[in-house]
Amino acid sequence: MDDDKDDGNEEATRGAPVGRRVVLGLLGLGAAGVAAGPWLQRAQDAVVRNDPTGLTQALPGGGGFRYYSVTASVPERGEADYTLTVDGLVERPATLRLADLRALPQRRLVHDVQCVTGWRVPATPFEGVPLSALLDAAGVRPQGRAVRFGCFDGAYTESLTLEQARRDDVLVALRMQDAPIGHAHGGPVRLYVAPMYFYKSAKWLSTITVTDTVRPGYWERLGYDVDAWVGRSNGRDDEPTA
Repeated sequence: MDDDKDDGNEEATRGAPVGRRVVLGLLGLGAAGVAAGPWLQRAQDAVVRNDPTGLTQALPGGGGFRYYSVTASVPERGEADYTLTVDGLVERPATLRLADLRALPQRRLVHDVQCVTGWRVPATPFEGVPLSALLDAAGVRPQGRAVRFGCFDGAYTESLTLEQARRDDVLVALRMQDAPIGHAHGGPVRLYVAPMYFYKSAKWLSTITVTDTVRPGYWERLGYDVDAWVGRSNGRDDEPTA
């Protein structure tokens, strides 16, 4: 993932051989990133997608994020083929394309991103549609108590209680660091749950399903806390995200 072990993914394809050209390319891109800044993010995302070695973690232009995935590869989706389905215990199921999501009112949040493995990226902007707005538009039925999130990597899942999902600081995010979210960072659309460890902010979001009870996600089934408040879960005492 572009991110952390938070969006709950272990580093992909460990131990793959590293060619000299790949190493030099990574180092060159990192040095350029220091001088050129955020506009190189898209180029760096392309390198990350083709680097299963983990060396991208050392890039100074990476903004402090790490790449993890629970699958060996993730298909890319974009304008032509991306869809987000809202279904389950709702009155009006819907399937939204990128243009539909962009046309909705957007909210911008700036908070620290905290990974449960310990690293933090301060003051990270995310922008997108409040999850509560999509739930309201779908019309949650009285039996609805929680929300389950599925991802188009085919493996990762997450969940929130309905109360958590309706918070003002939970987004269906389309932009990160003031640019469209790249594939390596979980784009084109990902979940963003500002006050929780980053594994709750599922990447490559494809389904939002209202359920009658919380369904533990990928990492929760492996022992992570379901309620992942920063500094108050998983045995950690990190400062709350600000």
